[in-house]
Amino acid sequence: MKTENRKNPLRKIVSTVIFAALFNTTNLFADELLIGVATADITPKLPVALDGQFHLRIARTIETPLTANVVALESRDGNRFLDLAIMVSCDLVGIPREVLKSVRDEVKKQLPEIDVNKIFLNAIHTHTAPVMENGINSSFRYEIPKDSVLQPEEYDEFFVQRVSESIVKAWKNRSPGSVSWGMSHAALAYQRRTVYADGSAVMYGKTNTPEFRNMEGIEDHDVNVLFFWNRNGKLIAMSIDAPCTAQEVENRYAVNADYYHPVREKLKQRFGSDLVVLGWIGAAGDQSPRPLYRQAAEARMIKLRNLTRLDEITRRLVTAVEEVYETVEQDRYSDVKLVHKAEMLTLPKRIITEKEYEISKDEQEKAAGLIAADPKAAAQQLARMTWNRDVVRRYESQKTNKNATIDSEVHVLRIGDVVVCTNEFELFTDYGLRIEAQSNALQTFVIQLTGSGSYLPTEKAVKGGGYSAVAQSSIVGPDGGQILVDRTVKLINEMFPETK
Repeated sequence: MKTENRKNPLRKIVSTVIFAALFNTTNLFADELLIGVATADITPKLPVALDGQFHLRIARTIETPLTANVVALESRDGNRFLDLAIMVSCDLVGIPREVLKSVRDEVKKQLPEIDVNKIFLNAIHTHTAPVMENGINSSFRYEIPKDSVLQPEEYDEFFVQRVSESIVKAWKNRSPGSVSWGMSHAALAYQRRTVYADGSAVMYGKTNTPEFRNMEGIEDHDVNVLFFWNRNGKLIAMSIDAPCTAQEVENRYAVNADYYHPVREKLKQRFGSDLVVLGWIGAAGDQSPRPLYRQAAEARMIKLRNLTRLDEITRRLVTAVEEVYETVEQDRYSDVKLVHKAEMLTLPKRIITEKEYEISKDEQEKAAGLIAADPKAAAQQLARMTWNRDVVRRYESQKTNKNATIDSEVHVLRIGDVVVCTNEFELFTDYGLRIEAQSNALQTFVIQLTGSGSYLPTEKAVKGGGYSAVAQSSIVGPDGGQILVDRTVKLINEMFPETK
């Protein structure tokens, strides 16, 4: 508040009235933003098979609920519809294509007037969430007991029902509101690919060895946040975009939403129990919350704070979000431009070399042999067998189709001065940097894992090899990654012609 307003209350009142009149006049000719929010409980029944590791894990306990969090946006010019976006963040490993299609189909039945292709779902990549894809031809398959454990197709049906209901609820309860945006920083994720003297790279490789040379890629510590307010100025939702997959408790045999659960709980304590928090994961295919050097120093500081590593990640992220909030709280916009483009890209499939084929074939046969000798070994070996089998099949297929492609859906969404862009992969951090660096938007939110989430490694990663960069880990290679970047940047910059 300025000094003269404190000394002259009448001047403050007159200024406020004039500002309100100007604001209302301006809005007669401006886009109006409508916002609706909802949350769905997607916690499975027990026992349930958990996704994300090579070995079968059956969860018999629930440590935290799993949720799907929805923000529905509509832009209007008076009574004229302009555009929409429906964003759903899910406490899952990935989003299977058939599940996304089923959600859209169900929503279309209840809301035939909207373009359901402008609904996108993302996963936070918690490795303590249910298996959702496990068909006979799945490239990563588990031997899940039929009679005693919840089956993936049963969970999928439950998930589709809960999420589609919440989307409909969010859409129907939308009302005029405003939005704010900002950024801060938090050291949540670390580069997880180590490079050695011979040029090889290893995910989670040792660093305390003479052969260690460097970490392969950059680290991204940006935290981008969108805040959504209702017409009364109450904060009703936020989207947090952090380039750190939710993998701190990834090895447990229990259902757990990882760090996003305590983050939501802390934020609800401050901003209200009905706050909806969308967790978005930025480009982080080669990052994770596991430090590979200076571990002792980090562990000491966490211990002195009387925290666990999960607590520490929560503390850092919540602090960053609160810093953004305190900075942009009054910088709200109700007349923002909303433009949403959904597009299906055609990306080349990664070519399988003969050497990759031979290695995969050998690994497939080795795992199959162990299962044949002892059927109980399937709990440890089936995922590894099918993981390698997929490469063998791809190699055999490319003999007759050397130019095989996949369709990959992307969304680019302008909200005022910022842009949200999606991809279905575990996208290596360098690709996110390329998009952000070339974007004409003031602030760029990159969201990965809006699909099932195979890795998309860089050229240097493929040369180094190792899990996340080998053929088994990725369907699309670096050439497809650059196509994804180039097309995303083009779509973004077409939305911001005024900043060229």
